[in-house]
Amino acid sequence: MTSATTSGAPAQAGHTGNSTWTVILCWITVLLEGYDLVVLGAIIPTLLKTHHLGMTAGDATSIATLSLVGVAIGAVCVGPLADRLGRRRLLIGSVVLFSLFTIAVPLANSVAMFAALRLVAGLGLGACMPVSLTMMAEHMPAGRRARASTLTMTGYHTGAVITSLLALQVTDDWEVLFHLLGVVGLVVAVIQWFKLPESEAFVRAKQDGARRVPFTELLKPAYLRAGIGIWVASFMGLLLVYGLNTWLPKLMNDAGYPVPTAVTQLLVLNIGGVAGLVLGGFVADRRGIKGTTMGWFAVSVLMLACLSVKMESDLLLNVVVFFTGVFVFSAQVLVYAYVTNFYPASVRGTALGSASGIGRIGSIVGPSITGALVSSGIGHPWGFYFFAAVAVLGFLAVLTLPRTTAGGRAESVEPAL
Repeated sequence: MTSATTSGAPAQAGHTGNSTWTVILCWITVLLEGYDLVVLGAIIPTLLKTHHLGMTAGDATSIATLSLVGVAIGAVCVGPLADRLGRRRLLIGSVVLFSLFTIAVPLANSVAMFAALRLVAGLGLGACMPVSLTMMAEHMPAGRRARASTLTMTGYHTGAVITSLLALQVTDDWEVLFHLLGVVGLVVAVIQWFKLPESEAFVRAKQDGARRVPFTELLKPAYLRAGIGIWVASFMGLLLVYGLNTWLPKLMNDAGYPVPTAVTQLLVLNIGGVAGLVLGGFVADRRGIKGTTMGWFAVSVLMLACLSVKMESDLLLNVVVFFTGVFVFSAQVLVYAYVTNFYPASVRGTALGSASGIGRIGSIVGPSITGALVSSGIGHPWGFYFFAAVAVLGFLAVLTLPRTTAGGRAESVEPAL
């Protein structure tokens, strides 16, 4: 008995250490993605003001769109690969890819090259979030998977906050934002190589001889109803997240707010996002993921509609933008939490990759439509009317989701204390 206890202690200590590294490194990886995908929105006003490479509003829209096309392709492709080759290998390779091409962005000598570099960087970037969320979920019991997803995604909005703060400081020296991200990403990849363990759920599935799961598995009756609802909700959620993060400063500027105030709203929005993720995961694990997600989309409709009104009070504006971030950004992540809870481990990576990848189409549509509204001179208020309608559709999509998992068990809910 003594021998068993003694031999078991180091193993437990090693497991705890591995879990700690998984949590830290997955969170930092998502932070890098948040930093990157907000950086373009933060510098668009400067790029247009200085006519960098002769860039126009239409060019900026095209660059934002191509960046997100790369992210969508990366997200769709990584799911099946992560279920077959392992989470760890895919995550490290993805971080290296987007870091190298991000460093190269300021070296672009034409708008076309600028867009091409952002496209390739997006391929690596798109893989990071679904793999990180999968690894985090597989380190948590089912009753805490909503928190696993939302706490991981606080990294995204923390990265966005860092970008916003830096953008306010560097102003015209925007190149620094890309160089810093690329270098930090490469350092993170090196640490991941030495410290990031493979997901235990993936290792067990391989040892048990689990078969490879194609994307078509998600189209079978057991998964199809949930899949359609998830894809639509993810599409709408990511449309809101990327539409707001890319164009909020410009929409605010068009509404008559000065550029510093407009960029500050991007900071306030993402601070609200961090707070909302912590709150959303806590509530969802206790009250149920589906019901919480529906509530979050419903409040998002109200907040987005309020932003269509020009506000004379800076305090009121900050409050409304903050609560927009609280509910809009965590509504999207709660959709991911539903995925990690609904699907079994054998198909979880593919399911999460498909939700992220198909949802990324929304992340392309959002900036594109908003950019078209801005170019037409009606970004404010019609951009916010558009976003509010999208949140309504997100609510309706979540309404169609099953309350039981694919295995037939009821959704895991922690007892209220």
